Amino acid sequence: MPWKVSTEMSEKERFIEMVLQENSNFSEVCRDFCISRKTGYKWLSRFKKQGHQGLSARSRKPNNSPHKTDTFIEQIILTVRDEHPRWGGDKIYEYLLPRTTAALPTPKTIQNILKRYGRITAEESLKHKAYIRFEHPHANDLWQMDFKGYFKTQDGFRCYPLTLLDDHSRFSLMIKSCVDERTETVKKALIELFKKYGLPKKMTMDNGAPWGYSGDQLYTTLSAWLIRLGIRVSHSRPNHPQTQGKLERFHRTLKEELLSAYYFDDYHHAQEGFDYWRQMYNTIRPHAALNGKTPIDRYQPSDHSYPESLPEVVYPSDMDVRKVQQQGIIFFKGNQYRIGAAFYGDPVGLKPNEESEHLMDVYYCHQKVLTLDLRRPSK
Repeated sequence: MPWKVSTEMSEKERFIEMVLQENSNFSEVCRDFCISRKTGYKWLSRFKKQGHQGLSARSRKPNNSPHKTDTFIEQIILTVRDEHPRWGGDKIYEYLLPRTTAALPTPKTIQNILKRYGRITAEESLKHKAYIRFEHPHANDLWQMDFKGYFKTQDGFRCYPLTLLDDHSRFSLMIKSCVDERTETVKKALIELFKKYGLPKKMTMDNGAPWGYSGDQLYTTLSAWLIRLGIRVSHSRPNHPQTQGKLERFHRTLKEELLSAYYFDDYHHAQEGFDYWRQMYNTIRPHAALNGKTPIDRYQPSDHSYPESLPEVVYPSDMDVRKVQQQGIIFFKGNQYRIGAAFYGDPVGLKPNEESEHLMDVYYCHQKVLTLDLRRPSK
């Protein structure tokens, strides 16, 4: 339930009221009120011994520091930090702001409280520096996709987390617990995702299997399938992981807040953990790049729905059309050229390159996939 604060006394009374309800779950009530179980038991014990008077007990220490944050608010701040050890003052402030009517300290003050109670070290503070961000203007303009490095579950098998992130909103579209990194595994997961959220305009991924470069083949069957769906596909530059910077940062957060803190029995158990953390990341965890908002505040599904059957491959009349043969070969003006086995059986469109008469641009559906040098046919 939403947590609201008016005064320390009223919150304690509401807590006791909820705890004493039939079939209430003590841990869940403590979590709803953002307090530890230890604090909850202390309040309940005082109430049982002294009634409502016990709840109003205050420290005997003189109140000689009028600008000091109320100890009750400090306790709430520390509880939130303990539940989310990677959150700083900004995130905790944005998280508590819609959940309380009390006067909150500034994010800087919250940061100082965390430092004073040993929740943040000087070394940790130095790690967080501002940097220039770029984002696409609308949700579903670009999705970033990759596998987070595998980890072993307690049953000894590998779990490969497949992740997708919307560039504009930072919305986590999927964290899928996979048993391998094969094309069919990814395709099945993507179909499920496309049916839920629709199709993006563009997707970017790295150069590894199953969607990246493989030898002299620039595209795989998976990336060709995405292009066929009308999605523009791009790959990050080799040895430049910053091309997928948002997803790389997402992976670090996933590791810090979940993978490094918990063990999973098997990949089904891992999926439960992914679902729980993803829900928190999208709907609860404030994001600095979103001015303290959560990804769900900026994301909405795509208007382009997933088609039940692949659209027909057609080209404008000003293109020469050739069908891709076995081994990814096409024939043009008596010579053969290697296009890529990913397009086997489908037509590609050829269009003269604007810079040289010796070059020919090759299109698959809407996307230019390579440029041929007509002076260098394949052997």
